[in-house]
Amino acid sequence: MRLALQLGYDDPIGGIALAQEADRLGFHSVWTSEAYGTDAVTPMAWVAATTERIRVGSGIMQMPARSPAATATTVATLDILSGGRVLLGLGTSGPQVAEGWHGQPWGKPLVRTREYVEIVRTILLREKPLEHHGEHYDIPYSGPGATGLGRPLKIIIHPVRREVPIYLAAIGPKNVALAAEIADGWLPIFFSPERAPAVHGPALEEGFAVRGGRPADWDLAPLVPVVMGDDLQACRDALKPTLALYVGGMGSRGQNFYNRLARRYGFEDEATEIQDHFLEGRKQEAAAAVPDALVDEIALVGDRSRIADRLAAWQESGATTLVLQAQQPEALQALAELAG
Repeated sequence: MRLALQLGYDDPIGGIALAQEADRLGFHSVWTSEAYGTDAVTPMAWVAATTERIRVGSGIMQMPARSPAATATTVATLDILSGGRVLLGLGTSGPQVAEGWHGQPWGKPLVRTREYVEIVRTILLREKPLEHHGEHYDIPYSGPGATGLGRPLKIIIHPVRREVPIYLAAIGPKNVALAAEIADGWLPIFFSPERAPAVHGPALEEGFAVRGGRPADWDLAPLVPVVMGDDLQACRDALKPTLALYVGGMGSRGQNFYNRLARRYGFEDEATEIQDHFLEGRKQEAAAAVPDALVDEIALVGDRSRIADRLAAWQESGATTLVLQAQQPEALQALAELAG
């Protein structure tokens, strides 16, 4: 099981230093983040320019934020500059961000994702000019307001790799099945290694069946929060505001993917309480309502010996790359030693 690092949204300078430490420790990859703060691409370029070996991934680029062609040219450019070290993580984000930030319709996310990945791959393969006429993307565009002057184009530069690995961030069963069907890897958030076989296994099997089996190099790369320290409860509590934000506030009462995931993990009553508090503005109470058991399942918390014990569950889960959401250099060092 390989180790990777995901950088946060709010401290790009500190994140670069952590990425350089991960490179020194021999980590497989470093992944950037994107919501409505820092973008994913700029830190990728900075990390690539200031490291030597580590792969640089977008975890994730939001599909509503860029056309497929803009993403493909960005990836091709970064891959040239980094010497072939780019990994492309894509996600739809949610209706709040897609419509409230990017001004794009939520629409049909499965259709958008399938077409988006197909277009990006067509551009990078560089076998023919781009032409795509689907339900979501029409290229060359021929709809309302079109001049009729558009024509199929082929990317001018020659990508280092014509098949850059594409990962999908997915939570719901249909999106997880799609990741298994069309992607080179999956970036699940709030992944419970014990519950994954029952919660995600059927969707993965469905997707792999469509593509004719699981590819040998398909990468299961869960995002794993890490807080290391002697005070176990303090480590848990450090993560609860973020969990409360996602479970309680990332979406409406009827449309919150993270809340649904917590329910599927068996925390139905807790998910309701967290959401009730958060949507009523009681953020501290929402964080307090996050159960220790949920934190313990989806994160690595506590002292070195406890993290070592808990790491075994992740090693047995089928995860091939552990993407650590960590801000402590000492935690990266400890996990490098434990996983090595």
